[in-house]
Amino acid sequence: MPSASRANSRRAVTNENDENNAAPARLTRSKAAANENDVVVGPGKMALQTKKSAVNTQPLRKRPALGDVSNVTKGEVAEGKKPVVKSGLVSKAAQPTGVQKNLSRTNSSRSVLSTKESGKKSDLKRSGSGVMAAGKRKTSSTSSNALSIKEETPIEDEQPSRKKIHLEAQDEAATVDEYSENNTDQEVETEAPIKDQFPEGVPNLDIEDVDDPLMVAEYVVEIFEYMKKLEVATQPNPDYMDHQDDLEWKMRGILIDWLIEVHTRFHLLPETLFLAVNIIDRFLSTKVVQLDRLQLVGVTGMFIASKYEEVISPNVANFRHVADDGFTEEEILSAERYVLTALNYDLSYPNPMNFLRRISKADEYDIQTRTLGKYLMEISLLDHRFMQYLPSHIAAASMYLARIILDKGEWNATLGHYAGYSEEEIEPVFKLMVDYLARPVTHEAFFKKYASKRFLKASILTRKWAKKYAADLGIDVSLPLDMASQ
Repeated sequence: MPSASRANSRRAVTNENDENNAAPARLTRSKAAANENDVVVGPGKMALQTKKSAVNTQPLRKRPALGDVSNVTKGEVAEGKKPVVKSGLVSKAAQPTGVQKNLSRTNSSRSVLSTKESGKKSDLKRSGSGVMAAGKRKTSSTSSNALSIKEETPIEDEQPSRKKIHLEAQDEAATVDEYSENNTDQEVETEAPIKDQFPEGVPNLDIEDVDDPLMVAEYVVEIFEYMKKLEVATQPNPDYMDHQDDLEWKMRGILIDWLIEVHTRFHLLPETLFLAVNIIDRFLSTKVVQLDRLQLVGVTGMFIASKYEEVISPNVANFRHVADDGFTEEEILSAERYVLTALNYDLSYPNPMNFLRRISKADEYDIQTRTLGKYLMEISLLDHRFMQYLPSHIAAASMYLARIILDKGEWNATLGHYAGYSEEEIEPVFKLMVDYLARPVTHEAFFKKYASKRFLKASILTRKWAKKYAADLGIDVSLPLDMASQ
């Protein structure tokens, strides 16, 4: 076991600041270790060498790894033979892995041939030594591996990638041509039902929207068919006022007129107003409400609709404020949960604005006609007599009356196709609208809203026309509303 002073000297060497001054101590320790046999040389380890041997072996440490010569070359140098080739050539001939890497990178035949030619040239230069024999054996083995890889590689893989792409494109074109020749009759049969969807003289207006993904022209027909099924499921009971003890239709009209004023003050979307009225009517169709809670039902319906339709909906505090603090925020939130539970959280109401836009597409998106159509369509919210008709039916009647007032022409086949209703089907709803317009104004907020220039003074224009032509249509405005609807 080494002494304590020797151990201290070993620990001192580990300090990198004293590394340059530790050479004499190493030499002394090595000599002492050789004399005293304190250092045990294990298997595979060399004993500490002297300074002379360390000097001789120093250039070997500085030789780069790629310049090392194999053990066979060392043996030849030791026997006094002249080295034949450079170490770089020997390393290339002795390592077939380089050829395999090239083959794995590119499967072309050029790389394989160049490798074989380089191997033959190196064989001609070398002769008469064990190194050359080993080089020949290595080259032959790599060439055989290359040939085997070449035989296993398909012909298509040996071609350049650009040529392969052209060949694949030609094969696909030939396949498409062959398929089109064999299946021309089937394609004609599949296109026939699509053409039959449009009657004679009705153009397909959705073709121009095929490139617009927002218009979903591929599914627009199915979407409106689904909406027409939903409007039947979400239609309220037109006679729900019969089981309401404290309410009347006139009170409902006053509530909706006030909600239109609130809707205008908050600058909400038209869809929000229609959904709010639908929520109120569906709730009143299932629940009995007291008169002092009718305004709370209206505020809650508008609150739910704004959260459903608007991007940024008004806060519950805003609705509390417009109700003159008649209800607290907790009451409005509690009423919201109660109304949603009564409706089974079903708010999938097909808004009549969607049907109006669909018909307006067949009308070439005339702004004046559509503005009057919006005003006429909102009449159905105030007058309970329209509750028995579907939203799509009301939208068609609104566009029909707007075109008549503005003298835009007859209700042709294209308008009838995209509206889904003929003139005979529109007539009862049309007469109800004229009857409402010909009577005195009962909903002031609604009339003032559409009397502005923003809405092209639609309420003033339509009422003038209705008073002028109501008698010609057989409408008697002197009768009460209940008698006129019968």
